[in-house]
Amino acid sequence: MEAKEVLDEYKQYLIVEKGLSKNTVSAYDRDLKKFFKYINEKFEIDQVEKIDKEHIRLYLKELGKIQSTNSVSRKIVSLRMFYLFLVREKIVPNNLMSSFTLPKKDKKLPTVLSKSEMAELLNSIEVVDAISSRNRCLVELLYATGMRVSELLNLRMSDLNIKMGFVKVIGKGDKERLVPISKYVGKLLTQYINEYRDELNLKNDSLLFFNQHGNPLSRQEFYHILKTIINTTTVNKNISPHTFRHTFATHLLENGADLRSIQELLGHSDISTTTIYTHISNQKIRQEYQQFHPRMKKIIDNDK
Repeated sequence: MEAKEVLDEYKQYLIVEKGLSKNTVSAYDRDLKKFFKYINEKFEIDQVEKIDKEHIRLYLKELGKIQSTNSVSRKIVSLRMFYLFLVREKIVPNNLMSSFTLPKKDKKLPTVLSKSEMAELLNSIEVVDAISSRNRCLVELLYATGMRVSELLNLRMSDLNIKMGFVKVIGKGDKERLVPISKYVGKLLTQYINEYRDELNLKNDSLLFFNQHGNPLSRQEFYHILKTIINTTTVNKNISPHTFRHTFATHLLENGADLRSIQELLGHSDISTTTIYTHISNQKIRQEYQQFHPRMKKIIDNDK
């Protein structure tokens, strides 16, 4: 059966029986036309029954060289659905797509702030009242400890030991870890606790941080606080509370900290989770090499 004829039948099936939208059907149609074009040009095959697994494998291999993981995944899904239809209609005896798996998605490296960007962000908060003191402590602690935002907002007074220079963090699965804090952060916390915390602690709670109504800060409230702070700076990146955690780990690694130590500080149960930061650090090294190495600079200049 000719590819064009089968494709027309398949489109009708998608519209009538599956009830898919025109846009979705058009997307499947485009994917399959490209597949048939490749098969016809490469192997001179225009009969669906003559296509075998090796033809499909070579097509997907070729796609992998020129298209993103997401694009290849979509085309595999299109072919899977098509071959289910072919088997259902008894056009082919076996589903040739049953053994093809989706490629692993590319791991997107998280956003990280440079040291100068982080300094600008932190220094933009001038402590003049209870709210600004609280906000300064919130972001300073995030960067100083790399804790998760949920861990930060659940901190209690008893978790702090400013004199000894550490904070007790209750992580996932109620696991405890001790994270050091600097004298500078300790000084900011002491000022907040001694001068401002009581203004916000309207219900005599043991939590460290509150909103203006004396209630625990929610994640949404903290996101709003962070967004307001960022808008006062020149930092032009998509920043979330987790960006501070990523930045904490990356800066430690760049300054020579051991990966196992970073794992402990972050509360990762598996070190493979922590290794993402080595990729960020390596990426930065490559960028700096390309920017500053004299031979690389010469190549770039010659290409202009």
